[in-house]
Amino acid sequence: MKSKWHLQHVQSMADACRSVLEDAGYTQIDEYILPGCLEIPLAARDLLAEDASIAEDNAENKIDAIVCFGIIVKGDTLHFEMISEESMRGLGSVMHDFRRPILVEILPVFEMQQAIDRSSDDEFNKGIEAAVAAIEMIAWRRSTLA
Repeated sequence: MKSKWHLQHVQSMADACRSVLEDAGYTQIDEYILPGCLEIPLAARDLLAEDASIAEDNAENKIDAIVCFGIIVKGDTLHFEMISEESMRGLGSVMHDFRRPILVEILPVFEMQQAIDRSSDDEFNKGIEAAVAAIEMIAWRRSTLA
């Protein structure tokens, strides 16, 4: 899931994440573009709720993890704090309610250069870290909870 704000940099993180996941053998990777970071928790909840209802019929969840990308730049108002805190709180709640990993690379930055530094085409791209964490959590859950 990704916010459409600062999409060039958000997409760079999502692309790096997809590349790592594909290299690890994951083939079903769905992407969703949302209006902003505040909408990501609701969308994650909707997807996981739908997945849970399908799993009741199939006895198997389709979604192993959700990875979220966004950039929130500090401005002159409290918007930055409110959106950052509510997005993180909401995603934490969804993760605990549905017991599925949600990896969050919603970057709260003070200036755009900080986001550029974390979304560039290099080893510091946060999409790489998100994919690695997702792979580790999926493997841990499969081995521990199976």
